[in-house]
Amino acid sequence: MLKFYNTINREKQEFKSIKDKKAGIYTCGPTVYWFAHIGNLRTYIFEDILKKVLKYNGYKIKHIMNITDVGHLTSDADMGEDKLEKGAKREKKTVWEIAEFYTNAFKKDLKRLNIEEPNIWVKATETIKEQIDLIKILEKKGFIYKIEDGIYFDTSKLKTYGRLQGKKEKKIKPGARIKIATGKKNPTDFALWKFSPKNEKRQMEWKSPWGVGFPGWHTECVVMGIENLGIPFDIHCGAIDHITIHHPNEIAQAEAAYGKIMANYWLHGEFLILKQGKMAKSEGNIVVIDDLIKKNINPLAFRYLCLGTHYRSKLTFSWESLEGAQNSLNKLYEKIIKLMEDKSLSTPLSILSTDEAKNYQKRFLEFIQNDIDMPKALALMWQMIKNKKISNQEKYTLLLDFDKVFGLNLYKIKKTEIPKKIKNLADLREKYRQEKKWKEADETRIEIEKQGFTIEDTPTGPKTQPVI
Repeated sequence: MLKFYNTINREKQEFKSIKDKKAGIYTCGPTVYWFAHIGNLRTYIFEDILKKVLKYNGYKIKHIMNITDVGHLTSDADMGEDKLEKGAKREKKTVWEIAEFYTNAFKKDLKRLNIEEPNIWVKATETIKEQIDLIKILEKKGFIYKIEDGIYFDTSKLKTYGRLQGKKEKKIKPGARIKIATGKKNPTDFALWKFSPKNEKRQMEWKSPWGVGFPGWHTECVVMGIENLGIPFDIHCGAIDHITIHHPNEIAQAEAAYGKIMANYWLHGEFLILKQGKMAKSEGNIVVIDDLIKKNINPLAFRYLCLGTHYRSKLTFSWESLEGAQNSLNKLYEKIIKLMEDKSLSTPLSILSTDEAKNYQKRFLEFIQNDIDMPKALALMWQMIKNKKISNQEKYTLLLDFDKVFGLNLYKIKKTEIPKKIKNLADLREKYRQEKKWKEADETRIEIEKQGFTIEDTPTGPKTQPVI
């Protein structure tokens, strides 16, 4: 039985999709003003594993993800500068150029982490008309009011507002959480449409019945989710910080406009944190995928690291833990290569033949069905590898089967002889390292990577292997 922890009900629930063996998923995408850091990417890894778990259980997926390219302000209180406008000033580019560049950077990171792209990408700037139409519905039903800087949703008009957060978060006092925009009736009220500043023309602004401006951040997801998946749809995902503001505001708009809950299941991934606290762009303490690559770490080692902690538990990041994950991943790759040395090994079995192997597959399914328990599934995999009662053929079959969920690209591993040219480059790099010629050593490493190989420094010496 497939179960997920549903935030809105505060319990694990059996997953029952609206349409048999079909699941509609909406996941909050990036605000494309800067690179996604590994804390952001942990959430996207969790969502990718969720999709893989559903597919493993026979579901067809329709996945929608937004690209926020307008309307996300620097303060959750609907104050401050638009993050895209701020990014444009920082880099002396247009907001359109900023959005395009960081959207492409984000998609590149997804590929590096073997995260499957959604079926449909939607940009906030592509749904301005639809967002205005939603605000019109809310206006007709008496849920909005106007103040100097924009049009706001009156949360006091909706009795169910805040049910995603729980009782504690509902009791917010004015000024207790954040500085409040002048004129807001309630601290939880949020902007649906922001007016362009007086005597200033924004790069992104549109005409509306209420004045020239741009949509608030919380409206785009409502439109994109419902337009593509209907209401209600099956699953809405995001990071845990969306539980207090963004997702309650989405739920409120959908419920006020259509009288229905937006999605039946709300799943949230916990933060990745540093030893000194939360990773955040505003704090300037972020780590991005390029930082991993510069340290000669396979991005899939970060994916492996995420598998070791349940998605609803905090993951404390350190370079030491990441190096440990890289070592474990390399051992897994080496195990696959060693299995391939068995001449009797054929393609993966369509049906496992022994009860011992079938039991591992059954337990794996039980773990992933129990709220995506990847740490137990990962531990089970290593236990299976060490089990001498299971043949190499069945180990190989099980590893590739498990990797349909793990997403570590085990199926891509081939028994490949390292070319003499690459071996010579690796020897040359090691010579430079011994002579402490770090610049030359790094240039040689780059040349090795250009040839489609990675090189890792281990206690027993450098190891070279094809890029997975």
